[in-house]
Amino acid sequence: MQAAHQAALDDGRFLIQRCNACSRHVYFPRELCPHCGSDQLALVPPSGLGTVHAVTTVRRKPEAGGDYNVSLVDLDEGVRLMSRVDNLPPADVKIDQRVQARVKVENGQGLVVFDALEGEKA
Repeated sequence: MQAAHQAALDDGRFLIQRCNACSRHVYFPRELCPHCGSDQLALVPPSGLGTVHAVTTVRRKPEAGGDYNVSLVDLDEGVRLMSRVDNLPPADVKIDQRVQARVKVENGQGLVVFDALEGEKA
């Protein structure tokens, strides 16, 4: 399941699992639903909308790429991801900020990052 998820990311598509037995969403990809134990999980596209739950800034020297944020984002589908908000300076990323997921493909490998939605708070 993880390989199919990464292949979709590498193709520019963000997918999460949805359990066909209990209708709940699951992330990161697994073989069994952690909510009901079913193996009836399907990869589906989420809305990508979410809210920053927590954020921290990782400090790096400018020659090493500079500072960046690490954010926990709660998707509207009810799952939490660790990623980063890519379109703001690290100090401007705030808890309860609304964000939109997108896939960033670098060197053939896809990664989910988020962009802050202007003026929106949860």
